[in-house]
Amino acid sequence: MNIVIAPDSFKESMSAIGVAEQIALGFKAIYPDAQYTLTPVADGGEGTVDALVNATRGKRVQTTVTGPLGAPVIAEFGLTGDGQTAVIEMAAASGLMLLPPEQRQPLHTTSFGTGELLIAAARHGVSHIILGIGGSATNDGGAGLLQAIGVKLLDAAGHELPPGGGALSALARLDTRQLDPELQRCQITIACDVTNPLVGPQGASAIFGPQKGATPAMIAQLDANLSHYAHCLAQHTGITIADYPGSGAGGGITASLLTVLNAKLYSGIELIMEVVKLEAAIREADLVITGEGRLDSQSIQGKVPVGVAKLAKKYHKPVIGIAGCLSEDVEVVYDHGLDCVFSVILRPCSLQEAFDDTRQNLVITARNIARLYQLGQLAATA
Repeated sequence: MNIVIAPDSFKESMSAIGVAEQIALGFKAIYPDAQYTLTPVADGGEGTVDALVNATRGKRVQTTVTGPLGAPVIAEFGLTGDGQTAVIEMAAASGLMLLPPEQRQPLHTTSFGTGELLIAAARHGVSHIILGIGGSATNDGGAGLLQAIGVKLLDAAGHELPPGGGALSALARLDTRQLDPELQRCQITIACDVTNPLVGPQGASAIFGPQKGATPAMIAQLDANLSHYAHCLAQHTGITIADYPGSGAGGGITASLLTVLNAKLYSGIELIMEVVKLEAAIREADLVITGEGRLDSQSIQGKVPVGVAKLAKKYHKPVIGIAGCLSEDVEVVYDHGLDCVFSVILRPCSLQEAFDDTRQNLVITARNIARLYQLGQLAATA
């Protein structure tokens, strides 16, 4: 039997490859002679670097960049095995995980460090950069990123703007004459799992601002500032971006990348499944197992388990989903390719206890699922 295991990470507790390994360990107790193909995947958020570096036998590069509030942070990016593609997670430089809740200041946080990661990657001679933009702490429309790569954002008096989305109301014009030439030679692909526009009731500020610390008053200010920013980008590049699907992702960073750097926007899960050659593995599989930290109705919006399941159903393969927890509305995933879903929580516990027990709970749950699957096989042949 050929079993493909293709999960996302369980956020804050285990990487995608770790999840895959524990599921395999549980299944091997019941199916020791099966062939296991472990293919960790991601959707453009946490785990994107791991998934692509592992799949291509690449390497990781560490560098120091500017964090979301200006303090230096150590961040890393990946290089694929052929050395031609760099893989970056925005969260590594400008992520929400870098700031405790009391320090989240969306008027001032900057994407400058993500721009520095782009420059660092370009210096390694790559021709292609994949940028996953999940988990950002910023709401600056990518203004900080542009400043890091040599673009001047100037007010009416010709002074450069300070960091953060709160300063964008003063923007008068962009000066791109010193845009980094090495970066301009790179094709940038944005891996994204949301379709929110830059502004409006479904925009970056209204939908994602609250988790970044924005009050209702801040949301109104940031939304107005991003609208003005979009107007300035359109004046400079001729590209209207405010309502473009996905331009609100990553605190609006997509807006700057699409207009100034001519980046391309792709579904994160579809892009990554293609790079890790998941389709070829699934084509030969008898069973596909996927999962993530939480399975719910949001999982159908470009998340890993549903992306994997849809690909598996192209070849009529059975798909099992394993998650840290299941929501009350999880059954919607059955209409999108998953055949059954299981939670790894075995007893009432705190969130921290659930994180601490993830490893053993995954093994136990996978072993129980394998026994159930074996029972089904026996019943089918009786």
